[in-house]
Amino acid sequence: MHAPVSLQPKKKKKSPRAFWLKQLHAWHWISSAVSLIGLLLFAFTGITLNHAADVEGAPQTVEKAATLPPALLEQIAPDDQPDGKKPLPAGIAQWVQKEIGQRGTGEAEWSADEVYLALPRPGGDGWVAIDRHSGAVTSEATSRGWISYLNDLHKGRNTGAVWKWFIDIFSVACFLFALTGLVLLQLHAARRPSTWPLVAIGLALPAVLAIVFIH
Repeated sequence: MHAPVSLQPKKKKKSPRAFWLKQLHAWHWISSAVSLIGLLLFAFTGITLNHAADVEGAPQTVEKAATLPPALLEQIAPDDQPDGKKPLPAGIAQWVQKEIGQRGTGEAEWSADEVYLALPRPGGDGWVAIDRHSGAVTSEATSRGWISYLNDLHKGRNTGAVWKWFIDIFSVACFLFALTGLVLLQLHAARRPSTWPLVAIGLALPAVLAIVFIH
């Protein structure tokens, strides 16, 4: 008897080029999806930073004053300790948050007469000062608008550790996006003769502008 003949067609073995092409396309679209919103943000703020003097609004400042309750004032009464930096006591930090409307956390500067807490932030600035003798509290909060806020996000100015980590991860995603795009250009360049001339223009144009116009 003859062995039964399989009617299913044999699967074609994929070539290494097809495998790597599939991998590159996958990494290219994944990295583009991850970095898309960040790229839009950084491209937009690249324009606003380049024209910061024209688009940033006038700063708006809010000043406040209050008096620290006696029970809390005892926690920062003058002592013989040298000037230094340390956080506000938890109770005072909560009071500042509630009564002044400013963040009470962070390293404050302690001197013989005053505790000064600087509160820089993206798109603005602020501070809280507490008299260690009288308990008088003065504060100032400045806002420079949402354009300034986005510009500071672009620069990583006063944004904290989490945002700095985001910028690092976003930069890796952008690098993968560009690198896989470059390899894909190389793989398709034979059918697209204008590929490398366009890449060369993208390299030469900023180089020429830097050499000729930037001194």
